[in-house]
Amino acid sequence: MNSIVIRAEHISKMYRLGVINNGTLWKDIQTWYALKNGKEDPNSKIGSDKYAGDKDHFWALKDLNFELKQGDRVGIVGHNGAGKSTLLKILSRVTAPTEGEIYIKGKISSLLEVGTGFHGELTGRENIYLNGAILGMKKRQIDRKLEEIINFSEIEKHIDTPVKRYSSGMYVRLAFAVASHLDSSILIADEVLAVGDQSFQKKAVSKMKEISTNQGRTVLFVSHNMSAVKELCSSGIYLQKGRIEAVEEISSIITRYYGQTTTSIDNKYKSNKQQSVMIESAWLGMYEIPETTYNNLGKLIIQLNVVSDRQCQASFEVVLRNSDGLEIASCPIGMSQKLEHQIQIGGSRFLIEVDLPVLGIGRYYIDLSIANTGIEFLDYCMKALYFDVCEDDIGPAKFRFSQSQGQGAILLKGLSSTL
Repeated sequence: MNSIVIRAEHISKMYRLGVINNGTLWKDIQTWYALKNGKEDPNSKIGSDKYAGDKDHFWALKDLNFELKQGDRVGIVGHNGAGKSTLLKILSRVTAPTEGEIYIKGKISSLLEVGTGFHGELTGRENIYLNGAILGMKKRQIDRKLEEIINFSEIEKHIDTPVKRYSSGMYVRLAFAVASHLDSSILIADEVLAVGDQSFQKKAVSKMKEISTNQGRTVLFVSHNMSAVKELCSSGIYLQKGRIEAVEEISSIITRYYGQTTTSIDNKYKSNKQQSVMIESAWLGMYEIPETTYNNLGKLIIQLNVVSDRQCQASFEVVLRNSDGLEIASCPIGMSQKLEHQIQIGGSRFLIEVDLPVLGIGRYYIDLSIANTGIEFLDYCMKALYFDVCEDDIGPAKFRFSQSQGQGAILLKGLSSTL
């Protein structure tokens, strides 16, 4: 049974907004004198319950509790400002929590920002030894890994060049190679891999899977690329506004993530925008009560209401995305051509029929857009609606809720014969 390597108990982190001092010279002197004499800072508000709602402070994290075991591959998922990077900095001991305790068993190697832990005046080779020393490794241990690190980074020609001359991509290649090859039991990777090219990202994800499976190392991965998260991680932590909303297997976490990006309520889009021309509402099916089951030979029916303060010619487009948010079909597949219509002052209702390809199991999202023909976009509604394909509906399909089984989005027909 795998042992617990990270335990977080009631972790919270508060930051002060605006100035980082006390605002006046006299208060700064009071704080300096108290700290010098080992007394409590009279101007400190951090940790005091009565200041928890102070407009000058905010909680980046609040009351986080979780445990991670050896060999876990965990994706930390959430939108911007959810507290992901703050959590990783606490786990990496870059910063301390305001409240709570964190227990870590083993060494941690981190990739939090491009160039973190590198000295610009040192060469790539020297920085490998520097990072190894920080992790507590002996020189002979680093010597054994050196060639493997350099080969993996693919920057052999530049390894004896000061890293201040490296591009951001070269930084990331070397930093990841060092972090993944040196002796640590926990690897933490923030969004930095987004800087690398596509081939290196795939190589990095494969390496993280390998060290977790074969070496029993724990991997914590933060990224907005849900395809990479889904490929690497087996479980996830979903953060929202500094709190843990769920700790589940990764497919469920990704579904939660995309569920928060749509304005659908019971799969009916309702706009909260205020603009001159916009899609006010939309739904699937022939009636305003959104349908959840379809049996119409792969044809998706979308109705939408458009409100406008002027009369104009407009066209609509439909984009189909899979559960990872990747665009898999647009006009050439979803609609043979744009539909041009006259939008009246006040409101107009439109019906769009979309011929779908044969889709694999999973949830699919629909983007809707309206454009003033050939001139400008008037409104764009990302992930306005969704539908689901389940296992017994492959082919000319019904659409209803089912979890993805991991196959491709579009199913192809093929024939085989004996030669």
